[in-house]
Amino acid sequence: MPRTTSRTTVTDQIGPRGERVLVRRSTRRTRSISITRRDGDLVVAIPASFGAREEREWVTRMIDQLSRKEAARAPRDRSDRDLMRLARRLSEEHFAGQASPLSVTWSSRQNRRWGSCTPSDRTIRLSHRLQGMPSWVLEAVLVHELAHLFVPGHGPAFQELVNRYPRTERARGFLEGVAHAQDWKLDLEGDEGDEGDAAG
Repeated sequence: MPRTTSRTTVTDQIGPRGERVLVRRSTRRTRSISITRRDGDLVVAIPASFGAREEREWVTRMIDQLSRKEAARAPRDRSDRDLMRLARRLSEEHFAGQASPLSVTWSSRQNRRWGSCTPSDRTIRLSHRLQGMPSWVLEAVLVHELAHLFVPGHGPAFQELVNRYPRTERARGFLEGVAHAQDWKLDLEGDEGDEGDAAG
């Protein structure tokens, strides 16, 4: 029985969110091609027999296919009003309705943070880069900022509040993967002296 071998290389292409794209060539594959997310990277599996041109064409095609599929189920084009409604729902579900921001808005100026909260005027701003990400990622960031209405820092009391959202750790890993893939030097925990804390 012939031995199955595979080889993985990094391409010069990037994913829809800036991810690295890896190609795994396998002698076991003869015709099937697949794309998966793994540890913050996109992995495209192709037959080992593919040439360089065929590889590039299929990698591009698979990235486009994944982008369309994810865009179809992602929460795009949410308005600021939609964000406020979401904040109220999350407050009811996780904070007994006690987290009451005066405003929740998208911001194109949040380029080094996923979100920020100013407790003194009870305003929350979320990075426009969250648009198109899975709903549970957006919700985790918003819960993070809502928690800052109660606790300004990131100590144990804050972590207890944030962890009321069941997908907090998963969302954190997702966002760290995106930041790593794009080599962003993001402040994931924020400066405790800054009234506009960053989301992790």
